Amino acid sequence: MNNIPQFYQQRRIPSSAARWWKNFTDNKLATSALLLLSLIILIAIFSPFIAPYDPTLQSADYLLPPSWYEDGTSAHIFGTDALGRDLFSRLAHGAGLSLKLATFVVAIAASVGIFLGSLTALSNQFVDQITIRIMDLVLALPSLLLAVVIVAIIGPGLPNAIYAVAIVLIPHFVLVTRSAIKNEVNKEYVTAMILDGSGKIRLFCKSIFPNILPPLIVQLTLAFSTAILEIAALGFLGLGAQAPHPEWGTILSESHNNIVNAPWTVTLPGLAIFFTLLSINLVGDGLRDAMDLGN
Repeated sequence: MNNIPQFYQQRRIPSSAARWWKNFTDNKLATSALLLLSLIILIAIFSPFIAPYDPTLQSADYLLPPSWYEDGTSAHIFGTDALGRDLFSRLAHGAGLSLKLATFVVAIAASVGIFLGSLTALSNQFVDQITIRIMDLVLALPSLLLAVVIVAIIGPGLPNAIYAVAIVLIPHFVLVTRSAIKNEVNKEYVTAMILDGSGKIRLFCKSIFPNILPPLIVQLTLAFSTAILEIAALGFLGLGAQAPHPEWGTILSESHNNIVNAPWTVTLPGLAIFFTLLSINLVGDGLRDAMDLGN
């Protein structure tokens, strides 16, 4: 036989992100939800350009039906509200406002929650147990009720609503971060770094934190949908964004009295909230499944 050595092309090993993306795109429902969420984000970003009217501009054409109604007009695709304001323009600008507020809320909650969760996981048993009991006590209360109580204490208004929702979300990040770190500290690579003389800060930044990113990413996604819902609920109750801000909850609050004679003024904002939350939750579930399969 011919003793010519055989050469084989080395198989390229995909990165973790590539494996997650492959697993995610295999989930058709999650991929469809990502496309819908991307569309909503694009509408939010380009709302100043695609909205045909100023969202606060009032006119005499009040309670015009959407364009697909018999009495509708193409000048107002989604119709108008009780003050003659174009509903499509208000929903488009409301998408930008709601997503910005939710991003700000999640940024605050994630920063504080991850910091406290890391300190708790790397602290002694006494501090750990005290923190966990406090977080469990906060989570035992309904999130919306707790947010309403906080706003009632510090006063209504958009800034206070942001702080209230952020406080409600902090315990979720604390517990997720603590649980993820506790699962990592018992692994062999952590023990090896400790024996090598690594301090807690270097151990966390260089080794533990990169390995707890998957559950944190999923929690960020789910917290984003919770923030949108809580902000809309506070706006509906008159404790969050105030008129004439085109926030989705505020739009619902202003229009719920017209649900019988002008149902589109309530249905369309409700559908905007519904599909946004649905898409975010489906994307979050898809990310969790993709990361579980990729590990």
